[in-house]
Amino acid sequence: MRHLLTLADLATAEIERIFSITEDLKTKLARGLREPLLPGRVMALLFEKQSLRTRVSFEAAMVHLGGSSLFLGQDVGFGSRESIADFGRTLSEYVDVIVLRANLHMTAVDLAEHSNCSVINGLTDFGHPCQAMADLYTIRELVGGRLEGRTIAWIGDANNVARSLALGCGKLGIKLVMAVPEKYQYNAKSLAWIRQQVPALNLTITTDAIEAVCDAVAIYTDVWASMGQEAERETRRADFAPYQVNARLMSHAQKGAFFMHCLPARRGEEVTDEVIDGPQSVVVQQAANRMHVQKGILAWLLGTQGAALRESGSRVAGLGIAE
Repeated sequence: MRHLLTLADLATAEIERIFSITEDLKTKLARGLREPLLPGRVMALLFEKQSLRTRVSFEAAMVHLGGSSLFLGQDVGFGSRESIADFGRTLSEYVDVIVLRANLHMTAVDLAEHSNCSVINGLTDFGHPCQAMADLYTIRELVGGRLEGRTIAWIGDANNVARSLALGCGKLGIKLVMAVPEKYQYNAKSLAWIRQQVPALNLTITTDAIEAVCDAVAIYTDVWASMGQEAERETRRADFAPYQVNARLMSHAQKGAFFMHCLPARRGEEVTDEVIDGPQSVVVQQAANRMHVQKGILAWLLGTQGAALRESGSRVAGLGIAE
């Protein structure tokens, strides 16, 4: 049985295998074929945070694969009525996989430790591995294949999405250049954890957004204040103002560079309408690929593709979190 809490839980070959399954299933769907690889399987969606893309893409993915899903909100009393250990041991007797969208990463770690089924991180404060997988798959589609040697520019906060992207880049040989105000960069412990997980990562961190985008095939940004950081929003708006992705910044990127955003966006803050609605924007394709890549993940974890790995025992690299 395997969990996906961070991309440190996947080897490079496993990411490539998931991408291969994704491509196969996406191609078949375009022809009208929804291959029922997981008939009778049940997925629980356990969410502490609001969601559009994560919830709907996972639910649609499981339906396409022939399974079903249960959305579990606050009514099940997660984190309040009983211990995570009791909750996880019970819930995992009913379902085949749990997708957790939690405030704290340790909640995902604790749930995985006490569950008898696979747990997938649908977002925590530490990482968003399914988002990063969809992002990298999207770039793979856009550039026509090989990712090794490409450069991605991240502009803005060194947040959970950026951390997951860094792990994915390190696994796939992609150079990542991050333009982040100094006080929002990774602390030493977090950076050391990333480098421990992906020693081969080619990572540059700068405070110069123009320098970051020059050689990038994709320019990626996210909101400056995530859920839970509302009290910091005005301070962050001032600190990140020079890091807005606008037409001027995009003009410094290589010709044909793509604009990416995990959404939802705060238009007029981290990105202008001109960019997010412009010809270089791939945010809709990026969002659509959440469903396709998550189908690949579910098929790999629960289908015949993952049978031998499930029998080999649990491996949770996410236990060594840095913060």
